[in-house]
Amino acid sequence: MTDSGSSSRPRQLRLKLKRPASFARADFIRSPVNAQAITALDTWPEWPGGCLVLVGPEGGGKSHLAAEWAARAKAVRLDPAQTDLSAAGGRAILLEDADRGTADETLFHLLNIAGSSGGVLLTARTLPGQWPTALPDLRSRLNALFVAEIGPPDDIVLEGVLRKFFKERNIRPAEDVYPYLLRRIERSVPAALEIVSRLDEVADAEHRDITRALARQILENEDETLNLFD
Repeated sequence: MTDSGSSSRPRQLRLKLKRPASFARADFIRSPVNAQAITALDTWPEWPGGCLVLVGPEGGGKSHLAAEWAARAKAVRLDPAQTDLSAAGGRAILLEDADRGTADETLFHLLNIAGSSGGVLLTARTLPGQWPTALPDLRSRLNALFVAEIGPPDDIVLEGVLRKFFKERNIRPAEDVYPYLLRRIERSVPAALEIVSRLDEVADAEHRDITRALARQILENEDETLNLFD
């Protein structure tokens, strides 16, 4: 399949350099699916009990919002495996992926000091009531936490992340690529990153611009591959 219009103009030259990701609030893609999370973050330091749990899907923007808050609150970042919280010294605390391997004792201690620290922000993919724990006291505390949810990405978020991923790779695709992809890719941020990576790889290997025709070729080839296993 040939790329319509590709022979009438020279192909863009792209530097194989990736731009660093920005975690500034101005660069966050706002939409109705994350409005609740933004509002909840902006009520800091008045969070009930001093703690907020930011819940959302992979790639939904939790880390972006958390990083912006951490910079604003001068928060200490904790690792889920960390048990010594003395380094926080009364400062605000950020713990990402709190639902993925954090010890019960660490969570219990964090919730105990949340009200007297500068605030505790936890991020997770699942609601606190679903986190496994063997401590009855911790279970009741988790069930009572202040939670803000980020919903699955809508068209605003998906188009925004597609543009962001292309920009980070110094790529300027044809404008009609965006609505074409929005109608056809899986509705998730990882899927958006995967299609941008595939388009970049194929365009670079075949010395082509990124157009709707190239996007159609890649998606149709992937559909045919998947059908082989049906």
